[in-house]
Amino acid sequence: MNVFRRLLPTKFGFKTSKKSCYAPGICSIHSSPDCVVEVHSPEQEVIIALGSNVGNRLNNFDEALHLMKQSGIQITRHACLYETAPAYVTDQPQFLNSAVRGVTKLGPHELLSVLKKIEKDMGRTAGIRYGPRPIDLDILFYGKFKIHSEILDVPHERIWERPFVVAPLIDLLGSGLDNDTVASWHSFSKHSSDLFELWEKLGGESLVGRNGMKRVLPVGNHLQDWSLKTSLMGILNLTPDSFSDGGKYISVEAAVSQVRLMLSEGADMIDFGAQSTRPNASKISVEEELDRLIPVIEAVTKIPEAEGKLLSVDTFYSEVASEAVKKGVHLVNDVSGGRLDSSMYSVVAALRVPYIAMHMRGDPSSMQNPENLQYNDVCKDVAFELYERLKEAELAGIPAWRLIIDPGIGFSKNTEHNLDILTGLTTIRAEIARRSLAFSHAPLLIGPSRKRFLGDVCARPAADERDPATVAAVTTGVLNGANVVRVHNVQYNADALRLCDALLERKQR
Repeated sequence: MNVFRRLLPTKFGFKTSKKSCYAPGICSIHSSPDCVVEVHSPEQEVIIALGSNVGNRLNNFDEALHLMKQSGIQITRHACLYETAPAYVTDQPQFLNSAVRGVTKLGPHELLSVLKKIEKDMGRTAGIRYGPRPIDLDILFYGKFKIHSEILDVPHERIWERPFVVAPLIDLLGSGLDNDTVASWHSFSKHSSDLFELWEKLGGESLVGRNGMKRVLPVGNHLQDWSLKTSLMGILNLTPDSFSDGGKYISVEAAVSQVRLMLSEGADMIDFGAQSTRPNASKISVEEELDRLIPVIEAVTKIPEAEGKLLSVDTFYSEVASEAVKKGVHLVNDVSGGRLDSSMYSVVAALRVPYIAMHMRGDPSSMQNPENLQYNDVCKDVAFELYERLKEAELAGIPAWRLIIDPGIGFSKNTEHNLDILTGLTTIRAEIARRSLAFSHAPLLIGPSRKRFLGDVCARPAADERDPATVAAVTTGVLNGANVVRVHNVQYNADALRLCDALLERKQR
């Protein structure tokens, strides 16, 4: 049996045996007749790669994560999800690939044993090397160690040649250094000064979307590649008091008719809202929200026009989210970003559906109070506050590959703030990337439709007169990086998105 000791100076509380192998500045673990190293380890930070191409690949990931958590691995970060062409043995189905970052008290060989047991329990059997498998779990990094033994090499020996491994690995980092352990991971990079340079040498972001590799977000029964086209979300307000169309669609018949219209005009998804979140709106109960919402969802899911379309519920109540998903809704759109219901993150994690986290301070009744409109730099401040919420959601079990971000145009912002956000979406992504590259790749949703700031700029006091200004705002947002737009008037904005997508495609050639 191999016994390990971490190789750090004794001032950090560790001892090195006479038989330890030590290289200055590098923690190494070797196993050989002449070199036995012991580790009396506190928690170590680790990165574990996941791959699957047999059965329900996404469910395999979810089950593997569940078993890892049960086995003493606390997952702290998730990479994005990549669908990739098979490598080495090419005559097999496409893979899903990702990676997670976490902490564990398991020693490196204990960790390896745990991962191999999970693979076996999930049905992996001995087969051809690089062949099909329901789950593949590899240790990419273990603390600050380089490990070489008869059964384990860390860093994993073939990281450096595999874009489908390096892409999710990069996602687990920020563009700035988190800590000394992350610095050591960068130092392990072969033939490069750091992992970012390695990624660029392999092709970097230019690889995503081509060469059999795409970044996807699972929603409904699909793995959605949000880079292919801008998605259009039609708004359906089932409320008597929404600022733009309150009272228009409170009957099931009127609501279904409006859904049919929006889908015929080009909506990719419908967002059901049964509680007004306009400024100064008062909360209604869970029961009243469900009474308005559920009959409409039940009716819409039965119409043939909704086949293959996505449905979203706009709510800050976890109970409403849960019931809506049970009735056929595919996404949860939370204007509070989890701030108004402490159970929201854990409930959505269990539902295993995408979560749209929006930025807002306070609640609809207080969001426009003077204290909630104070920003040093609105794009940077919104990015930081969104990151904090996304991090909480992730720690509660919502992986980065199920997160969508919304900077909250019109919520806790004045006119100047909203204009800054529309033109500063790249800044928001860059600020989030400093802390998490995975979060920075999340689809970005904007909802400027008919908002008051458009009326202020264009002198249009009536909300239903702001559709032309909405088209201009949507166009600005899409050309600055938005992936999803949420609007009332689908027809006008569908035309705008076709033009935006054509312009962006020409720019990428």
